[in-house]
Amino acid sequence: MSDPKVGYGRPPKSGQFKRGKSGNPRGRPKGSLRLATDLAAELNEQITIREDGRQRRVSKQRALIKSLVAKALQGDVRANTAMLALYMRVITDLPGDQEAIVDNIELQILRRFAPKLLKSATSPKRRGTK
Repeated sequence: MSDPKVGYGRPPKSGQFKRGKSGNPRGRPKGSLRLATDLAAELNEQITIREDGRQRRVSKQRALIKSLVAKALQGDVRANTAMLALYMRVITDLPGDQEAIVDNIELQILRRFAPKLLKSATSPKRRGTK
């Protein structure tokens, strides 16, 4: 008869890891990259963009930020929300004196309007009603 203690989350003794022995003895292969490493490498690659009628080579990360800022300046609410969220995250991640980057009044304004922007971006839009 089968063991009553065997079931979901309780494999039979023969299928359990032995004490002191790893479930992944060889570990991650040395040549494989992590997602963060791949993402950083991809965002650091250079691409050519056209800005003010001239071609410029910038990183993909810089190009993404430029396009996000351009959309935000055109009034795209989602881009505004994403830009403010990114800005707040960068500000809180910086070590040292944050007052040099954003003064206290600007920080209070950002804290006051960020939730309103997030709420307006996530609220369902009604179509066909006035």
